[in-house]
Amino acid sequence: MTTGRAGPALVPMALRIETDRLLLTPEGPADADWFTALLDARGTGAHTRDDALARIAAMTSTIATTGIGVLVLRRRSDGAALGYCGLVVGRASLEEPELAYELLPAAHGHGYATEAARAVLAAAFATGRTRIWATVRAWNEPSLRVLAKLGFRRDRSSTDAAGELVWLVRDAGPAVSGGRAPSAAR
Repeated sequence: MTTGRAGPALVPMALRIETDRLLLTPEGPADADWFTALLDARGTGAHTRDDALARIAAMTSTIATTGIGVLVLRRRSDGAALGYCGLVVGRASLEEPELAYELLPAAHGHGYATEAARAVLAAAFATGRTRIWATVRAWNEPSLRVLAKLGFRRDRSSTDAAGELVWLVRDAGPAVSGGRAPSAAR
């Protein structure tokens, strides 16, 4: 895959990533139930299994067309789905995408987001990308702590109808380590 701009060609992100405790793989229809629970945990209204299936189908298409997307993070010990982590265009670009992660409430506070995001960052930089963004609401201290651990630095903030949004950036470099090398299997 190429970027359409002058610069290095980008390759698709690995779709199987392993860490000491986690396995990250693409979402599938079997993930609809836990994903519905995750959507409901946001507190933005009730969601249906069909809502989850539609979002999973959209992400499957996104991965096929862009080479990036979010992956389910599962505990290796029992296969339990904990949430997702990956790369999205979001408020950024395909060349410099955003790191995105969201965990089920029961998975908070165990270091899973940091572990998964560290491995996804390594996979992101292995695609040829040199910069990754993250946007987080100013009130979301847990996510800001995760991003600080990963070496993200504050770039700026903006305000929209939902309040202050902090823009953070992480350039390729030695601060991303840990986990196993991403698998090339697609």
